[in-house]
Amino acid sequence: MPLRIPTLKDVTVALTLGLAPIAACTSYAGGADIVDTAVSAGSFSTLAAALEAADLVDTLKGDGPFTVFAPTDAAFAALPAGTVETLLKPENKDQLTAILTYHVVPGKVMSGDVVKLSSATTVNGADVAVTVMNGKVMINGATVTAVDVAASNGVIHVIDTVLIPGS
Repeated sequence: MPLRIPTLKDVTVALTLGLAPIAACTSYAGGADIVDTAVSAGSFSTLAAALEAADLVDTLKGDGPFTVFAPTDAAFAALPAGTVETLLKPENKDQLTAILTYHVVPGKVMSGDVVKLSSATTVNGADVAVTVMNGKVMINGATVTAVDVAASNGVIHVIDTVLIPGS
């Protein structure tokens, strides 16, 4: 069977189907910034704790706009045992900041624009690869599971894996 490259319509359908798990989150965004929108969703408590430990809460509450590829609590839980606890220690703040800023792209990049990219430069300064595979959008090795979660200062796209720079 020949390889078929997904069309924008295929990707849009796949992304739309992925919105169900986070649909309630969009109801909280009526003026809430990225941090408050994520916290209100209820599945980003580890991300919120990490942002606080890295002193990035005020930044992501700022004017933006930002695009955040937000890993869920389950994504953080999938890291090797002890990784999150180690990263949250004050002496590892620089490493934690590098990881978290690797999840943020300057500007507001909606899903319709993300699928047209092959890469995006993060606030960390490193690029992430953007691919479409089997109708799913991938950021490096992470699958985008929900898209276009509106916030007053940008947009959140939910991912199922924590992105680690250089891996």
